[in-house]
Amino acid sequence: MERYIRQTALTEIGEEGQKKIRNTSVLLVGVGGLGSVISQYLVASGIKSIGLVDNDTITLHNLQRQILYRESQIGLSKALSAKQSLEKLNSEVEIKAYPVLFTENNALSLCENYDIIIDGTDNYSTRYIINDVCVGLNKPMIYGAISEFYGQVSVFNYQNGATYRCLYPQAKEEKNTPTGIFSVLPGIIACLQVSETLKLITGNKDVLHNKLLTIDLLKNTTSIFELTPRNEQRQIALERFKELG
Repeated sequence: MERYIRQTALTEIGEEGQKKIRNTSVLLVGVGGLGSVISQYLVASGIKSIGLVDNDTITLHNLQRQILYRESQIGLSKALSAKQSLEKLNSEVEIKAYPVLFTENNALSLCENYDIIIDGTDNYSTRYIINDVCVGLNKPMIYGAISEFYGQVSVFNYQNGATYRCLYPQAKEEKNTPTGIFSVLPGIIACLQVSETLKLITGNKDVLHNKLLTIDLLKNTTSIFELTPRNEQRQIALERFKELG
């Protein structure tokens, strides 16, 4: 426990909480701006195992915010490069890399062996797939989204609570050109996602269950909105889950 002594010193976690963390597996879908930070803090915190799903390669413009990567890794697989770096951070954690695109065809096989699924993606279509497989497998989805100076965080499908479809029943139109991203925004949202993950694992009641936290770094404002679980949206998710390959 020496590695985690500053964490176990917290009354809200303690050695029992650390054991729960050590026995939990997490699948991270996307190892970009959000995922590159999420993965580091989860591995540092002593998670049992983490799966990294990303079919993308590292580019120069990624380095402005995806702080897990280095210039020497440009052109290499994000998932494989992340695994290599994270193994140096904590050799006690099992790290699996999946350098594939997360799709309807492989979502079930990727998610079924992990306890918690974290959304580190940057598109709506993938989030709906994550949501639907989480509803079908009854697994929590730790949601995060970023754009310009603005971010959102929530915990979906926890204790049969609100799902991503309850927040966005209709898919938004994907933009043809990427939006700007303030360099520190992904780190802040990612840290909040890890915080919610660890709180959920250790049994903290104050997780963002049926709540949406928003933050605007330009105006220095944060808000928390109540989310209403909608049975009709859960049913849609279950029907879509049945169609997964």
